[in-house]
Amino acid sequence: MKEGSSRKRKRTNSRLEPKNQLKQKAVKSNGTSEHVKSANSSTSASPKRPKSSSFLEKMRARLSGGHFRMINEKLYTCTGEEAHNYFRENPSLFEMYHTGYQEQMSHWPEQPVNVIIKWLKNHSPSLVVADFGCGDARLSKNVKNKVHSFDLLSNDPSVIACDMSNIPLDASSVDVAVFCLSLMGTNYPSYIQEAHRVLKPSGWLLIAEVKSRFDPNNGGADPKEFSKAISNLGFTSTWKDFSNKMFILLYFQKKEKHSSKRKEIEWPELKPCIYKRR
Repeated sequence: MKEGSSRKRKRTNSRLEPKNQLKQKAVKSNGTSEHVKSANSSTSASPKRPKSSSFLEKMRARLSGGHFRMINEKLYTCTGEEAHNYFRENPSLFEMYHTGYQEQMSHWPEQPVNVIIKWLKNHSPSLVVADFGCGDARLSKNVKNKVHSFDLLSNDPSVIACDMSNIPLDASSVDVAVFCLSLMGTNYPSYIQEAHRVLKPSGWLLIAEVKSRFDPNNGGADPKEFSKAISNLGFTSTWKDFSNKMFILLYFQKKEKHSSKRKEIEWPELKPCIYKRR
């Protein structure tokens, strides 16, 4: 009897055991699914914030880009004096412009100012430089030369705010004059004339400009006509670099002697560099 009863118990236990196991599995399965649900719900909830913040960032970027394009177009279509007064009356727009400018430059594979920095480092550090339209004064911060930095407004003690056609330097007082993407006003020839005034004989004039502005096939100026006008002012063209796809580099030297009787110079109109609205 005891032996039979023990068998019955074993059978009973063996029959019950799978049910218990199923219950345990069900509990585990439910627990796991609930855990997955909660994990999924938390995961699906979390991207909402980045999407929202990403949207706001895009909107800010668009607004900032819109302001930059507006200011940029203004600078290309007014005189240097008008631009100088414009920023004096609206100082916050100057910072807004340069923020947008830096963002645009970040997409360029090479910065023209770095090419000019390299050129200066290959020459004597005793050369005195005038940087017309210096922006963040990167040139002066990366060379040993004495650099006079000029721009339409100044947020830096080392930068002098002025109209580029009338800078506070004596005649024949500098060795190098630099225009790095800064021939922006409708009266740009007066900037180059000012550079000629402050340069010493044999002094260097370095110009870096957006390549599209010198593409005659798309409304740009003929670089030969541009170089000819500068030569008639009293310079000798020494080198042209068109190798970069974004900008060109033009190098001139002021003539030792130049006739006081100058014929009328025909300056080509430079195409405004206006960014497309997105």
